[in-house]
Amino acid sequence: MKLEQISIFLENKSGRLAEVTRILAEAGINIRALSLADTADFGILRLIVNDTDRAKEVLKKNGFTVGKTEVLGVEVPDRPGGLAGILEILAREDINVEYMYAFVQKSADSAIIIFRFDELDRAIEALTRGGVRILKGEEIYSL
Repeated sequence: MKLEQISIFLENKSGRLAEVTRILAEAGINIRALSLADTADFGILRLIVNDTDRAKEVLKKNGFTVGKTEVLGVEVPDRPGGLAGILEILAREDINVEYMYAFVQKSADSAIIIFRFDELDRAIEALTRGGVRILKGEEIYSL
């Protein structure tokens, strides 16, 4: 159920994001989802890729600072209120969302949201009890 995400710290300067994507492409690594947050001096690029260990290895070899984090991929109805229903389940259990990012599948009735929680195992329990489908890593890595 848990997904592996890599986080790459990038200097906030032209060409750094292009360099990361080139390195991953040359290693045959496919990006499945991403989020980029920045400040004046640096950014954090969060990626779900089809081969986390290999991605981490090639990026570190090329001088990037890379971390690995566990996150959840949750299927959310792609309609008004779909996300609100998921967040209500979490709010009732007092589970904090540290961050999230989303993507929509082609020709699907649902979106996938990647969540990072302060208490991952409690979030899994609450969402499962609430009837929410939590995706397996293989499902997302192979999209």
